[in-house]
Amino acid sequence: MTPQEMKSLIDEALTDLGFSHFGFAPLSKPLSFDFYRQWIDQGLHGDMTYLAEHAQIKENPQSKWPRAQSALVFAMPYFPHPEKKSEFPLKQARVSLYAQGMDYHFWFKDRMKSLCADLQKIFPEEEFLAFTDSSPVLERDLAKQAGLGWVGKNTCLIHPKKGSLFFIGEIYTSLKIQTEFSPLPDFCGTCTRCLDICPTGALIEPRKMDARKCISYLTIESRQIPDEELRPQIGDWFFGCDLCQTVCPWNQKVFKGQLSIEKSLSLNAGEEALLIEDLRYILSASGKKISRDFLGTPLARAGSFGLKRNAMIVAVNRGLKVLCPEIQALTEHEKLGELAQWSLKKLRD
Repeated sequence: MTPQEMKSLIDEALTDLGFSHFGFAPLSKPLSFDFYRQWIDQGLHGDMTYLAEHAQIKENPQSKWPRAQSALVFAMPYFPHPEKKSEFPLKQARVSLYAQGMDYHFWFKDRMKSLCADLQKIFPEEEFLAFTDSSPVLERDLAKQAGLGWVGKNTCLIHPKKGSLFFIGEIYTSLKIQTEFSPLPDFCGTCTRCLDICPTGALIEPRKMDARKCISYLTIESRQIPDEELRPQIGDWFFGCDLCQTVCPWNQKVFKGQLSIEKSLSLNAGEEALLIEDLRYILSASGKKISRDFLGTPLARAGSFGLKRNAMIVAVNRGLKVLCPEIQALTEHEKLGELAQWSLKKLRD
């Protein structure tokens, strides 16, 4: 099958499904796999052990999906968020743009599954499998091969007309789509704004991140309390961080001043009152209530422990002494006690 024939089939569904752009790539050893293996060997993935455990499948996709020949790679914009939660529990807490709605692992995959079903009708003998980044797939490598963008110095995929605020998803297929490797040129040039703005220095060199220092890792993936020297650098980020993307000139060009590049948000009295309300709710709510309220959103990944941890760090970094009673109640908590005591000391100094 030629790329043009497949493109004609998919173009009809592209707008209805909300995808911004897509492409094709052969399924073979990823071009960046040796770099990935080195990154793992250096321990820069932190506690995300699954990244190492899945390396063999990423190197050889056919070891898990024997019939897979090609990947259809899709981009889905998330700003503004396409799947808002009707009653998002937070009003002011600083949450990464991708997380300000329902969890894309579900709805994005469902949209691709819908396309899989349509393609299956056309090619009943072939196989179509939809994936998001919860599967052992080196997505940015495939997306780069498929022409969806170049990998920027912030490690994100960037497209000159779409920016980088989009999810990546794939459909693996047994169809062999004849395509040539034609990546987009790298347009980062001499720009280092993403490296310069990172509060923790997580971008240790262009296109190389130490996840253990990344605010997104520290507030989402990590199940630990950050080291004391990292806590002030998290600033007022309650869940995730967007700075290395929002500062990017390509995103500034695409989104024309809609993106914040403040390391700490400038809030008026009303906005600060809403932030205090958000943090008080997180600090005092039961684990069951938090799980129920954030069900189906990315914030559920951090769980009650992670969100309470994050709330205390934000409270300290914004000097919100009014939250001392709620923090005091956590001083005997098995996992959060040390952080609560540290937070009280900082707020009362």
